[in-house]
Amino acid sequence: MLRLPTELRSAFKEPLGSVTTDVDDLLERVAETRVEHAEGATAPLIAVGDVVTYHLHMAGREPDVALIDGRTEREAVEAEIRRALTGIGETRIAVENPPGELSRDLLVALREAIDHSDRTVIEVDGEEDLAALPAIAAAPLGSSVVYGQPGAGMVHVPISDTTRSDARELLSKFEGDIEEAFAVLGVDVETLENG
Repeated sequence: MLRLPTELRSAFKEPLGSVTTDVDDLLERVAETRVEHAEGATAPLIAVGDVVTYHLHMAGREPDVALIDGRTEREAVEAEIRRALTGIGETRIAVENPPGELSRDLLVALREAIDHSDRTVIEVDGEEDLAALPAIAAAPLGSSVVYGQPGAGMVHVPISDTTRSDARELLSKFEGDIEEAFAVLGVDVETLENG
């Protein structure tokens, strides 16, 4: 559905939020920015990547939504991480997503997982590296998206009007059917054009 253009690759070298290697510090930041929504629903914690998901799980905080692909920095994750992640989540969704792209299946699964009350693991056949961007664009205010920054640590993006707007702006520069991708994610295109 969407492809990352070559000229946009450099935009992903810089983290979209604060970076830490301390999972307890990260969880404190997540707690500080988390809010409750209507009917008692709490804004989700979304983890993108096997290693990030593993660290959160081992710290006693399973993500509400996790996207994993069995790889880290293009290599298979260690057996210990793979074993630990097989037991997480109440719901699992399998999707295909080629490297450098965001497939319709991945975007649909992400929207469903965000809207679902069960903890959901999206198992990606391919690559989940770019999934942080649509997660930031679609997550409710007060949520947190956490993803790994190679060689640096875990990036925490608290979801605010600003971080969502920045992610939506970056996504709008991808190649492909932008309008349909935003519709799948539940993002109002008119709001984008007017805001």
